[in-house]
Amino acid sequence: MDTIKEALVLAPQYRDYVWGGQRLRPGPGPTAEAWVVYEGDLVASGPLAGRSLADAAARYGAALLGKRPLEKTGLRFPLLIKLLDCAAWLSLQVHPDNELAVRLEGPGNFGKTEAWHILEADPGAEILCGLRPGTSQAELEAAIRCGTLVDLMQRLAMQRGDSVFIPARMIHALGPGLLVYEVQQVSDITYRVFDWNRPASAGRPLHIEKSIQVADVQLTGQTVPWKPLEDGGRRQLISCPYFILEVIAGSEKTVTLDTQGESFHSLTIVEGKAAARGNGWRQELKQFETAVIPADCGEYQLSPEGEMKVLLARAG
Repeated sequence: MDTIKEALVLAPQYRDYVWGGQRLRPGPGPTAEAWVVYEGDLVASGPLAGRSLADAAARYGAALLGKRPLEKTGLRFPLLIKLLDCAAWLSLQVHPDNELAVRLEGPGNFGKTEAWHILEADPGAEILCGLRPGTSQAELEAAIRCGTLVDLMQRLAMQRGDSVFIPARMIHALGPGLLVYEVQQVSDITYRVFDWNRPASAGRPLHIEKSIQVADVQLTGQTVPWKPLEDGGRRQLISCPYFILEVIAGSEKTVTLDTQGESFHSLTIVEGKAAARGNGWRQELKQFETAVIPADCGEYQLSPEGEMKVLLARAG
């Protein structure tokens, strides 16, 4: 296959859900999500402009994806990265793991393990993340059927810079007042357990029986608190078999990064501006913009333009 050795900037897709706000795309209605790295996103510029990320992955294979994703998920782009603006509670929901996704939804489906990094948090903002220790399977099933699951959930206060790992099969919900970066497996299978008594609709059904099959009563979440970085510092936040999430911060020092041909890098600027550059290419990025660095790019540099904070996601 051909090689590709320049950054891909994608045009995000937006989702307007009832719980969304105005921070991602101000307008007359709420915008809940920006899908900034998604196999259906179109490349915004360059020789692949107008082609989808899925098309690029199919054409370039390991040159874009890297060796590790190719071994695990073939030519399918393995991650989905979103920004979420939570003005109201999201539904309590749960996602299957790989095995359950195939059993419940059919061959070719993947599970959904994800992680959150909190970009902004209003005072008092919180999430529901796993069940309270000691909850029994019988209590869980009864609460799901009766609509009282909130009473069994663990609540975690959230602050800017916190990170949370959400493994498949753990019930969870984001609360109001949060702006969130989310990285996940490419699957978007969601089983809605409780929707805060919002009117049921074709677009927001509950999935009671599948939720009971999928939810793991033993799983509870933990916060990874933010720790300041030195100029040009880099730290791993979350690591699992599906993805690795890192943060890079600084104001003056250039950071050298290297895909080593193992995995693409996805860079999302969450604060400030930065420039990524490699052999024969350069890409300016401002807040909330994302670039996918193909695995064949190898070594490249990331330079701040003032204060910057960048989230780097790659395949696990």
